[in-house]
Amino acid sequence: MSEAVIRPAAGYESARTDLLASLDPLLRAWLPRQRWFAGKGRPVTGFSLVASTELLPSGLLHLLVRAQQPTVPAQGESTPGPGDCYQLLLGIRRTLPPHLAPALIGHPEHGPLAGYAVYEGLHDPRVATLLLERLRTPGRSGVLRFEQAPGVAIPEGLAPRMLGTEQSNSSLVYGERFILKLLRRVVPGVNPDLELPLLLAREGCSRVPAPAAWCTAELEGTEPLTLGVLQPFLAGAEDGWELALRTLAKGDDFRTEAHALGRATAEVHAALASAAPTVSLGPPQRAQIADAMLERLRATAQDVPMLRPYVSSLGTAFEELRELPDTDDLFAQRVHGDLHLGQCLRTADGSWNLIDFEGEPARPLAERRKPQPAVRDVAGMLRSFDYAARSHQPWAPGWAEDCRAAYCAGYAAGGGGDPYAYPALLRAFETDKAVYELLYEARHRPDWLPVPMAAIRRLADTSVGPPHR
Repeated sequence: MSEAVIRPAAGYESARTDLLASLDPLLRAWLPRQRWFAGKGRPVTGFSLVASTELLPSGLLHLLVRAQQPTVPAQGESTPGPGDCYQLLLGIRRTLPPHLAPALIGHPEHGPLAGYAVYEGLHDPRVATLLLERLRTPGRSGVLRFEQAPGVAIPEGLAPRMLGTEQSNSSLVYGERFILKLLRRVVPGVNPDLELPLLLAREGCSRVPAPAAWCTAELEGTEPLTLGVLQPFLAGAEDGWELALRTLAKGDDFRTEAHALGRATAEVHAALASAAPTVSLGPPQRAQIADAMLERLRATAQDVPMLRPYVSSLGTAFEELRELPDTDDLFAQRVHGDLHLGQCLRTADGSWNLIDFEGEPARPLAERRKPQPAVRDVAGMLRSFDYAARSHQPWAPGWAEDCRAAYCAGYAAGGGGDPYAYPALLRAFETDKAVYELLYEARHRPDWLPVPMAAIRRLADTSVGPPHR
């Protein structure tokens, strides 16, 4: 693809308009089908081009595109919203080879891309190799800035492969030595998935792979956008979720692993508390957290009617958080933000590593970067054990309870304090997590709704005492 294809003589702004117009009908059909598309359930009414960079003269466009969708305010009237910004890497070829046929997005009927096949570029080894090469050679390409950690050697020629599991982002593995995580929905500001591993690396924390290189977009009038992070790939490591499910299927005990995972979590929390400022969790801070939780509960009940009968009972957990007595050891710090078994890897030597520090992608970046009580991560992991137990047939509630107790014991043994020592704090954060899960499943995986609903019913039953060992 030549420069003239995307920048005709009519001028740059005209080229941007023509490019977007040619892609519009293709993206309207393709984008909402992607797992990482955040605006499901609302029609795409148009697009605006934030930035475009030609990375490969023979056919790779890096685009930042804002998808315009209606928002629904509290009064229920639909109004146009600014839209989410997405990172797209589009391959452009005259003829698409058979092995890239599944990646086809479409054939523009007009504009500068008429006569070309447009496809998801990450499936193309040529494109994937180019991305690694740019990360190996720091510098700029248009609005894109590629940076590398000091003293890191990234070999050239590492064979790429795209991970088949698409979630809120996309990942490429290079030579089983590095993994590149590309953020899809991007916002101004440093992403915690880059920020926190860099802080932990400076603290010497070995529980989190240190970033080797990263890419950002520098746009006029806004903070840089984090686009991708390259980290060491833990080859042969076992995913905590898959390991737990295999253990369940065999009828084996998982308490030893849960205990070790609790200790690893405590070590990461200690390193984060050392690397970043902490704040006292006094009455004003607790009230602010409780108010936010209550607001999420009520908003979710509007979207998910099955939650409505439990709103009053669940709300007592947040009131109890507000009324906690002052103690010196209640504070907030930087945390993982979305900790569950799938965010943990057990290496061949049996040690646990934590990955994916982006936080819950549906929440605003500013919220994800705020200090939180460390029990938020603990509550997320406890909910994950419940998810694993309910994925097994028949349901194994005793397995979940054993794992929850072992994890908390390991967390305490690792110096993180006993999560069960503050039952009101733990209940509030577990309730908030279950409410988040319910909304997520309602929007993305309705078949999974019984899992968070079981937790909702349990947490709403105030006659049941707090957990203990």
